[in-house]
Amino acid sequence: MVSLLDIIGPVMVGPSSSHTAGACRLGLIARALLGGTPEQARIELHGSFARTGTGHGTDRAIAAGLLGYAPDDERIRESLEAAAAAGMEITFENTKLRGEHHPNTTRITIKRGGQSAAMVGSSLGAGRIMVTAIDGFPVEITGAYATLVVVAHDEPGIVASVATALAEMSVNLATMRVSRRQKGGDAIHVYELDSPPSDAALARIRQIAAVKTLRVVERVA
Repeated sequence: MVSLLDIIGPVMVGPSSSHTAGACRLGLIARALLGGTPEQARIELHGSFARTGTGHGTDRAIAAGLLGYAPDDERIRESLEAAAAAGMEITFENTKLRGEHHPNTTRITIKRGGQSAAMVGSSLGAGRIMVTAIDGFPVEITGAYATLVVVAHDEPGIVASVATALAEMSVNLATMRVSRRQKGGDAIHVYELDSPPSDAALARIRQIAAVKTLRVVERVA
């Protein structure tokens, strides 16, 4: 089924929905994982992003997302200068990521204070994106929903506890996925939600003993 978005594309600052709008959304999700504008950012460009990204504004678009700019923000054109003015140390590298990846893929590693995050994501066309890894854990995040990213000790009952906390605050789950490196280690939980979680729901989830980190990614699609 072909949607209107596929035909005319997203509302954005050009020139390319893949290299600009999608790239900006990837930057926005990376920023959300850190909880704000990073102090340092290492951006590795893979495939088409590496070959033609500079000409299509991929570097400026990702930097704009890290600054919190939307894909239709006119400031995208000056985002590298704005990042420097904000004190963000940002570097770009062309690379070839291991494994199979979409041609428009980037790995973004960011730091702020004592916090850090590493994310791999792809721009799929027409502004659509897919985040495929966070801190080495495989995930699937589209940005189409408000999303909770939870890292917790791998033990029985965590999913039920998180789902109960959300349900008691009338937040409905759209999708849910859990990945782990090994049994009994850490697992990453990704909950895509029909509505943003309340502060009370987040507080309940943080009180779960097995939960180590909780990140909130606002809808960016």
